[in-house]
Amino acid sequence: MTVTSALPPAVSAEREASLLASVPTGLLIDGEWVGASDGGTFDVHDPATGEVLATLASATSADAVAALDAADAAQASWARTAPRVRAEILRRAFDLVTERAEDFALLMTLEMGKPLAEARGEVTYGAEFLRWFAEETVRDYGRYLTTPEGKNKILVQHKPVGPCLLITPWNFPLAMATRKVAPAIAAGCTMVLKPAKLTPLTAQYFAQTMLDAGLPAGVLNVVASSSASGISGPLLKDSRLRKVSFTGSTPVGKRLMADAAQNVLRTSMELGGNAPFIVFEDADLDAAVDGAMAAKMRNMGEACTAANRFLVHETVAAEFTTKFAKAMASLTTGHGTDPDTKVGPLIDAGARDDVHALVTAAIDAGATAVTGGAPVDGPGYFYQPTVLANVPNNAAILGQEIFGPVAPITTFTTEQDAIALANNTEYGLASYLYSKDFNRLLRVAEQIEFGMVGFNAGIISNAAAPFGGVKQSGLGREGGSEGITEYTTTQYIGIADPHAG
Repeated sequence: MTVTSALPPAVSAEREASLLASVPTGLLIDGEWVGASDGGTFDVHDPATGEVLATLASATSADAVAALDAADAAQASWARTAPRVRAEILRRAFDLVTERAEDFALLMTLEMGKPLAEARGEVTYGAEFLRWFAEETVRDYGRYLTTPEGKNKILVQHKPVGPCLLITPWNFPLAMATRKVAPAIAAGCTMVLKPAKLTPLTAQYFAQTMLDAGLPAGVLNVVASSSASGISGPLLKDSRLRKVSFTGSTPVGKRLMADAAQNVLRTSMELGGNAPFIVFEDADLDAAVDGAMAAKMRNMGEACTAANRFLVHETVAAEFTTKFAKAMASLTTGHGTDPDTKVGPLIDAGARDDVHALVTAAIDAGATAVTGGAPVDGPGYFYQPTVLANVPNNAAILGQEIFGPVAPITTFTTEQDAIALANNTEYGLASYLYSKDFNRLLRVAEQIEFGMVGFNAGIISNAAAPFGGVKQSGLGREGGSEGITEYTTTQYIGIADPHAG
């Protein structure tokens, strides 16, 4: 592993300062950027240095209600807006995000830490939700049919569910916003967006981009805040809110679902993951290592879809481990704006400490650190890319999300062993299978309890595919044709037989 200087040479201080100065720092309520009602603010930090990047208005509960006021007032007219008009706004937004790709990428690198190359990839991925749902807006079909006995007609239509609360996480600041905002716009819903307090700058810049694309005032309102509960609490109790969409941890998701139950809100929950990466004895090991690098190291491992447990057949475990560790050890760690950097910092000191505690506990339980295994000295919150071999099946690191650049490897003997190990978790989001036997891949996919399965592929997220999990990884789907359905209600109209008497 190589560690680069904390002072990046690729992006000038003037460029960073100019971009940060262009990001709105207020709350977006009814089309206007305003300060918090009590004047409160909070700081956003660079995880690579710990330095303050910007100071934003911190919304209060009163501000949250004001944002819902605006969303509620705009809902009726927005719902009546022609689908083609909504589609064209999304398409213009796609074009603007694409034009501003370098700005979005640098913002994400500064506030979240990911390397610029990876941030550019997120811009492409995040923008695609705008284009995808621009196309889906005009294809939200209902149906008209005759009842089975032939006496009446059935008309089924989809209607916007109404004002929505969208709560996004810190790890994908653009894509998680577009993945929620785009289908809400497509369906005809208004929104209150609460971005994560650790990485709100990208959401602020995105919201301004939506205004620039022609989104009417009040349709999208943004209330960044240092207090998540101060925003969600009063809104979930307000009968005007009709949906909440949340991406984040399972414990927080459970609390939000409990609160949402009081008003029987429509809920979409994309929660925690504990993805197994299964390598069978007939797998192409070089391809498996490439897939493992993609599935593990995307976003420094700070992704709910990240491969969390590497289950490798005992006959190929040694070779796979050697090749995988070599690839991990070759990665350069440093500031995301340095062109040589492959691994940026973790989001904060607490995240780095949690990762190291899991690694230390695994080693104490008998695991071996083949490479890495420690924090990186110096400023920022860096952790060495790490491969752990011989991890006991009861180790804590196999039972919870790592959210860092650490790959624990354990072995299995039979196909049924692999299935049992994979399913031995309360989570069920993503999973990855490597084998040359397609029948085996299908057989295993039918038996493992995960909402998404990759066949010989380490990255499977796509705007055109339904993203989501089972068990305690949540409910609902984002993306695909299913994504817009999450923001609609179904209305049935019974029509008397037009041919009767």
